Amino acid sequence: MSTRPFETCAPSNSLIEKLVPSSYFHDAWSVEAGDLSLSALGQFLKALSQTPSWVNTCMALRNGAVSLLGLKDLGLLDNVDKLKSDSEYQPGERVGIFTLFENTFSEVLLGDKDKHLNVTLSVHRTSAEQTGKVLVTVTTVVQVNNLLGQAYMAVVKPMHRLIAPSVLAAVARTE
Repeated sequence: MSTRPFETCAPSNSLIEKLVPSSYFHDAWSVEAGDLSLSALGQFLKALSQTPSWVNTCMALRNGAVSLLGLKDLGLLDNVDKLKSDSEYQPGERVGIFTLFENTFSEVLLGDKDKHLNVTLSVHRTSAEQTGKVLVTVTTVVQVNNLLGQAYMAVVKPMHRLIAPSVLAAVARTE
């Protein structure tokens, strides 16, 4: 089993795939799941609960810097209710730094909308019936609304490419 996330494309049967062509930025990362029973949101919650400390440090620095520009503090990536199960979350609720938009067993859409940009994140799980493996793909789509959004993405894009696979790596763990 590959425990390292790898860069890929948005799954062709995903809800987010239709947003990719009009995006300012998009990427997708996949990894084989260590726990085959978890829903897409369960996989995401597992990843968030094991967020590397350096990622939360980056989020804290980001929150401090953008507050000077009047942008919102998103909090820390791992800021989730650890006692709440994936099935208890309802659209409109916060899951870490994101708002839950849609939630099915196979895919969850989350995001954040602001005056400078809109971010949509898909966590998609695909079961391979022949092998019994589960592939989890996280796709991020960003649409910018103004020059501030473009400037923000110039700084965030290189960090996102480090953070996304680092957080997703937890999905492959079997514990």
